[in-house]
Amino acid sequence: MKKSLLIISTLFALLSCKSDRKNTEKQSYSRWVGDIAQNEKIDDVTFKVCNGDSQILQYFNLGQGPVYTGEKSSILNTFKSKYETLSDSDQNGFIRLRFIVNCEGKTGRFRVLQSDENFEEIEFDNKIVNQLVTITKGIEKWGIFYRQDDPIDYYMYLIFKIKDGQLTEILP
Repeated sequence: MKKSLLIISTLFALLSCKSDRKNTEKQSYSRWVGDIAQNEKIDDVTFKVCNGDSQILQYFNLGQGPVYTGEKSSILNTFKSKYETLSDSDQNGFIRLRFIVNCEGKTGRFRVLQSDENFEEIEFDNKIVNQLVTITKGIEKWGIFYRQDDPIDYYMYLIFKIKDGQLTEILP
């Protein structure tokens, strides 16, 4: 009886290991948490990074804050003039829009995360989200960063604070 139990548990262990190895081989992981892979179903196929996906830097690796012609006040004015508050909206929380700025200062691969004021995942009204994405995509004056005199690609993000459907703050 003990020999049978030992044989069965050994076979089970071997099959489990083989199964795990098989699943691991199929998985692929991002280089870093938060990397944005090209998705032809949702991304503009004409947007290209200049130095390959493995060379896109995080904003905090740049040694300086994000650069936009006209600085943050220009971004604030853009959203102030274009964002339309939904009337009778009780939508509250944060919408984070993350994207890539390539070596030419062009943007692409936009991704959206939405949360309430307690940072629990929620979904905002599409009219709010679509406006923020459209306005951000229309900004054309992102800074070009250089490493050793070569222009680089980098990740950028904007966080929008929404209170009663109104855009109250833009971070960073």
